[in-house]
Amino acid sequence: MADTISLSLFLSGDVMMGRGIDQLLPWPCEPTLYEEYMASAKDYLALAEAANGLMRHPVDPLYPWGDALKELNDRRPDARIINLETSVTHRARPEPKGINYRMSPENFVSIKNAQTDCCVLANNHVLDWGEPGLIETLATIRAAGIATAGAGLTIDKASAPAALPVTGKGRVLVYACAATDSGVPLAWLAGPDRPGVNVLPDLSSRTAAHIGTEIAAKRKAGDLVIVSVHWGGNWGYPVPPAHMAFAHALVDEAGIHLVHGHSSHHPKAIEVYKGQLILYGCGDFITDYEGIAGYESFRDDLVLMYLPALRTSDGMLAHLTMIPYQLRRFRLNRAAQQDAEWLRDVLDRESRRFNTCVTLDKSGCLQLEWS
Repeated sequence: MADTISLSLFLSGDVMMGRGIDQLLPWPCEPTLYEEYMASAKDYLALAEAANGLMRHPVDPLYPWGDALKELNDRRPDARIINLETSVTHRARPEPKGINYRMSPENFVSIKNAQTDCCVLANNHVLDWGEPGLIETLATIRAAGIATAGAGLTIDKASAPAALPVTGKGRVLVYACAATDSGVPLAWLAGPDRPGVNVLPDLSSRTAAHIGTEIAAKRKAGDLVIVSVHWGGNWGYPVPPAHMAFAHALVDEAGIHLVHGHSSHHPKAIEVYKGQLILYGCGDFITDYEGIAGYESFRDDLVLMYLPALRTSDGMLAHLTMIPYQLRRFRLNRAAQQDAEWLRDVLDRESRRFNTCVTLDKSGCLQLEWS
C-alpha cells in the first residue's frame, strides 16, 4: 500500500479526579459530600488507605498517572483524549443526585501536565455541581489550552467537534455525546442559551445521520473523526443491540472512523467494523473506588490505556495496543503478568463474537487481531 502513514492516539475511559483523589492532590476542594454513606471526600482516601496502606500527601500533581506517564512520554501519541468524568469547580451547591464529583481548578494541573489534548465532557458527572460548576469547568479547561467536546455554554458549542491539529498528519475531530441509558438526564441537554451536555435523543440511524451532518459542517478533507459516546450501565459485559446498531450507523451514516465508548467501570468488547475501530466500553482509567466492595468479580482495579493507530489515508485501523495497569494507592501501576493475562482472557472472550481476538505479547501489552 502506497500510504502507510498512521496517526497514533491515546484514548482513556473514565478519568475521575474528584473526591478522594482531589483530597490527595496539593490543592483540594472543601471535602463536604452529600452522599448517603459518605459525608466527606476524605472518607474515600481513608478507604483506599485501609485497603492498601497509608499515602503521604499531598502528592505531586502527576502522581495519579504513575507508570502510565512514562509510557505516554515514550510512545508520544499524536493526540491524547480522555473522558473527564469530574466537574472542575469550587462551587458548593451540588445537584441533588446522590453522588457529586469535583476536583479543584488548581488541581487541574494534573490533567494539563499529562499533556492532555482533549477532555470529553459528555458524561453523567460533568454537571454534578450545576450550571455554575460546568461554566467554571469549561473556563478552567480552556485556560489550560485544552480542547473540550460534548458540553458547552450552548447546544451549538456542546455539539461542535473539537479539532485537534496534528503536525504533518491533518486533524483529529472529536465529537462527543451522551445517551440517557448512562444516567445523563435529558434535563442536562444544552439549549440555545443554556449550558449543558450534548445528550442524544435516541440511538437511531436517524440520530447517527444527524451527527454526520453536524460533523460535516466542520469537516475538512483528510480529517480523522472520532465519536466519543457515554452510554450504558456501569457493570456487565453484554453489548446492547442498540449500541451495536448505533455504532455501525455512525460508520455507515456519519462516515466516522472510530467509536470511543465509555461508562462501564470495566473494559468491554472490541469490534472492527468495515475497518473502523469500535470500543464498546473503555472502562475506568483513574478513579477513587479503591477499597469499595461489591463488584470484585469485574476487577475494576485493572484498567487499560488504549493506543490505536489509524491510517491517515482512510482512517482504517492499522493496529491497537492496550497497556494494562492496576489502580493501587490512587496510582496507575503497570499490571502484573497474571493480571494482564486475566484482562486478555476476558477481552478475548467478549470480543470473539465480533470476530476479533486479543493476545498478550512478550512486553505485557495486549494486542488486537481481527479478520
